[in-house]
Amino acid sequence: MIGFYALIGIISLFSWMVSNTLKRKFKKYSQVHLRNGMSGAEIAEKMLADHGINDVKVISTPGMLTDHYNPQNKTVNLSEGVYNQRNAAAAAVAAHEVGHAVQHAQAYQWLQMRSKLVPVVSISSRFSQWMIIGGIAIGLGSGNNSIGFMIAIGGLIFMALGTLFSFITLPVEYDASNRALAWLENKHMVTREELAGSKDALKWAARTYLVAALGSLAMLLYWAMRILASRD
Repeated sequence: MIGFYALIGIISLFSWMVSNTLKRKFKKYSQVHLRNGMSGAEIAEKMLADHGINDVKVISTPGMLTDHYNPQNKTVNLSEGVYNQRNAAAAAVAAHEVGHAVQHAQAYQWLQMRSKLVPVVSISSRFSQWMIIGGIAIGLGSGNNSIGFMIAIGGLIFMALGTLFSFITLPVEYDASNRALAWLENKHMVTREELAGSKDALKWAARTYLVAALGSLAMLLYWAMRILASRD
């Protein structure tokens, strides 16, 4: 059990390091101004047009690193800095989010799988840990391990769905970055220096999803061990 605590601690530390590095990278590449003078919004609109996508809007959303693609209303939501700025970081983020819109338009299978899991995970993530803790407590308190065990296993299944969602997210994010970088390079939207900055920024952004997936898996294994231990 101590080993699991150590593992979770290591993943938490790594997550903190990746998050801080990502912020530093975006700050650094925000200083690399695009020679073409285009803003993040203009980059996004051109990439959409180049892929023949006419039913997706590019809008500004408050906050920092709040950029995302919403398949429900078909909008590319860019944070205020990305929407208005004209630098390598903004170009990378804008193109990445459009990459998701392209995935949606082309029915990319991993994105479809993730979208189907969203309603389930949004509900299961709220109750999974409480079900596990409650199930263990019921088993220990009442002496009826069977009922408590079943409740805890139900919570574990819910948690497993969240872990599955985290891992399905990985190919979705990496593919969106690959699409973005390929378009930026093939359409000569950026110089070599700007492209290198965009690649580095997206690489660290992708690592946040990798750390999140590993953290989710570690928690799943931890609670699985706790449930098994409560049966003894």
